[in-house]
Amino acid sequence: MFAKLLLAGAATIVAVSSASAADLPRRVAPAPVYAAVPVFTWTGFYIGTHTSYAFSDSQNIRTIGNNDASTGLTNTRLNVAQERRPSNFRSEQDGFGNVGGGFGYNYQFTPGSGVVVGLNTDLTWTAISKSYAYFGPVIPGVNTAPDPSNLRQRLDYLGTVQGRLGYAFDRILVYGTGGFAYGNTNYRAGFLNPAGTLAYAGKYDDISTGYVYGGGIEWAIPTDNFLNRFNFIGGLLGSTGLTLKAEYLRYDLGSRNVLVNATGFAPVTGSYTSRFTTEGSIVKAGFNYKFGSL
Repeated sequence: MFAKLLLAGAATIVAVSSASAADLPRRVAPAPVYAAVPVFTWTGFYIGTHTSYAFSDSQNIRTIGNNDASTGLTNTRLNVAQERRPSNFRSEQDGFGNVGGGFGYNYQFTPGSGVVVGLNTDLTWTAISKSYAYFGPVIPGVNTAPDPSNLRQRLDYLGTVQGRLGYAFDRILVYGTGGFAYGNTNYRAGFLNPAGTLAYAGKYDDISTGYVYGGGIEWAIPTDNFLNRFNFIGGLLGSTGLTLKAEYLRYDLGSRNVLVNATGFAPVTGSYTSRFTTEGSIVKAGFNYKFGSL
């Protein structure tokens, strides 16, 4: 009898335990967590460097005489009319510039693809210069040998402050740009007599200002691209990305008059005025370190 009671009690306990276990919540593996892939944006500050090639094909140096024989001075106007001094001389320059650099800020209205506006300033050490020699004609009864003239033009550097407006196709940015330009210009003119004595001389060496416009393209290198292996400097600076860029600019720094006066080394009087123009194109290629949003 006692054994039957034990068996009945055990069966009851098992039944109750099974019912309680059925009421417990079932263990289910948690749903996987997916991290959102960040969308690239051009918004942020940047700093970079570049090299360049500058060339000019439409610069001119024009010279006029300031007096005639009626003033009792050397007839410099007649000398120009007879081309003893160059009335119009084409000045072409070109050359690879040294290193340049700049910084700026971009703002993209919609991450991914969309309109980008920005402001940029940079400085390029151009150091392009050229000297020209001119020999006037021999005019019977006036001179027995050519009158040599020497003209020199140089652009030491070119700086710009530009606005940007472009469109981003994810990591590719195409933009137009324009704004203020400045640079140190150096002009020299020396007119010699047939004997080789410097009869007239003049120079200008100062900052000239003007404008610049153009466009460019920039590519933000993906973080898994092998080129980012060379971004060790950017890593030290805290950069969030590296971009490659190419840009074309047309610059115009205007014209300047240079008074070419008698030196006193030769028996001449009066003066000339030579007007130099500085304008041309510059092509830049380089990279930027980007700081800010990914």
